[in-house]
Amino acid sequence: FMFPLQGFGKMSGKNNEQEFPEIIALCGSTKFKEQFEHANRALTLEGKLVISVGVFGHSDSIQLTQKQKERLDALHRWKIDLADNIIVIDVDGYIGESTQEEIRYAKKQRKGIYHYSQYSFAVE
Repeated sequence: FMFPLQGFGKMSGKNNEQEFPEIIALCGSTKFKEQFEHANRALTLEGKLVISVGVFGHSDSIQLTQKQKERLDALHRWKIDLADNIIVIDVDGYIGESTQEEIRYAKKQRKGIYHYSQYSFAVE
């Protein structure tokens, strides 16, 4: 199954033109590590450049300080800035407050917003 996203674009280099993949940022609760990995794998196999979270605090039981959490939140906003679209990992419809903030931020940045729960992934 392919996501109905923008596809590929062109990037002009100094002496040449090359295709570059659509950039997708994955957003959602870090308690859904397995679904993040699944979406990352499936989208990568479709030729998308996937940006994901780097620390799975909830699922890996990592205790973060408030300063670390704020730093990770800021980094994730930068990831959203780099992306063409975001995919929200919304297992069983769950979207926590941090993820809701990321969605609001993505909307302000005029990013396409898609939901993991709306698609089935086929990893071949």
